[in-house]
Amino acid sequence: MKFKSCDIQSMESRYRAQFINSLSGFKSASLVGTHNKKGNDNLAIISSIFHVGANPPLLGMILRPHSVRRDTLENIQQMGSYTINHVNSQIIKQAHQTSARFDADISEFAETGLTPFFSDSMAAPYVMESNVKLGMQLESIQNLEINNTELLIGRIVEVIIEENAIRDDGYVDIESLDTATISGLDSYHSTRRIDRFEYAKVGKPVKSI
Repeated sequence: MKFKSCDIQSMESRYRAQFINSLSGFKSASLVGTHNKKGNDNLAIISSIFHVGANPPLLGMILRPHSVRRDTLENIQQMGSYTINHVNSQIIKQAHQTSARFDADISEFAETGLTPFFSDSMAAPYVMESNVKLGMQLESIQNLEINNTELLIGRIVEVIIEENAIRDDGYVDIESLDTATISGLDSYHSTRRIDRFEYAKVGKPVKSI
C-alpha cells in the first residue's frame, strides 16, 4: 500500500496522528517531573526525548505547540530545572494516566499514585518508582516555525541509577533496569537485546561484544 502526501493530509486528524506517530518506530518512554513557583508538582509522559551530545551532556525534547496551557513547558520556563525518569513495566498504567488533562494545581503524582522524590541538588521532583532518574538544567528553548512546536535542550546535572547496570566501558544496560518503550501514541513495549557490537572500522568484520 502506498500513501501520498494528499492521502495523509485527507486522513481524519486522530487517525493521522496515530499513523504518523507510529512511523518513526520505537521511542523513549519518560516521565518529566517539574514544579512551579507556587510549589505545585507536575508529571507528564513524554516520548520525544533524544540525545544531543555527550560533552557537555545534553538531551533534547520536543513539546507540542504552546497554543494552550502546557504545564510542563511553563514550569520549565519558570524554574529552569526538570527531571527525566524512565518508565518501566511496573508503572506504565500510571505513566500513561499522566497524559490526562488535569488542572494546573492538581499533582499527577497524587492522582496516579506515583511517589515524588527530591534529591539535595534538584528542586524538581523525581519519580521514586523509576529505575533511571536524570536531573536536568534548561539550556535552550527554540520555537520550530515549521509546526510551532517547542524544542527544549537541557544539560544532565545529576544521574541516579543502580551501579550494577553500568558496564565497564560506560554502557548503561537500560534493559536490565526494565526500561519500557513506546510506539505510536499509546502502545507500550518491553525490549529484548538482539546483539551489541564493537566500534565499526573499515575492513574489519563486525564483532559482537
